[in-house]
Order: sequence, then C-alpha cells, then structure tokens
Amino acid sequence: MSEAFLSIKHWGNSLGVRLPRAIAKAAHLHADQQVRISVEQGRVVLEPLPQDGLSLEARLQRFDPKRHGGEAMPTVSVGAEKW
Repeated sequence: MSEAFLSIKHWGNSLGVRLPRAIAKAAHLHADQQVRISVEQGRVVLEPLPQDGLSLEARLQRFDPKRHGGEAMPTVSVGAEKW
C-alpha cells in the first residue's frame, strides 16, 4: 500500500491536497480525470468516475436544444466578427 503524509493548503476559497505521483499511480488516477469525493464514516473517499466513451456523433445526438438553451452554434454574428 502506498502512503504519504501531506499538508492541506488553501486553494482560493477551498482547501486542496496535491497527490504524489506514486499515490496517483497506485490509485490509477491521472490529470483531468473526473472523480467523486465523499465523506464516509469520517474518512474522505476519492472515487474515479467511469470514463464517458461517447463519440462526437453520440454526444451530438444527445444534445437537446430546449435543455441547453437553443442552438449549439449561433447562426448569426454575435460580436464584432467579420464574415
């Protein structure tokens, strides 16, 4: 079992801990990975979320304009763009 002793630091208005490489590797964690964090019986638990393996086509099929506020891309010029 990998083990490390760390200090909790301020990170903006939150608190943060940097995971040493050996700990991240042992837990199969990587940068930008989505995780769920919870407190169970007084312990902080960090659990990796399943990878979303959807293709771009599948993601676009799931897009709901009513839910997401209209068109995916505006069809008219919004700012000072020159077309």
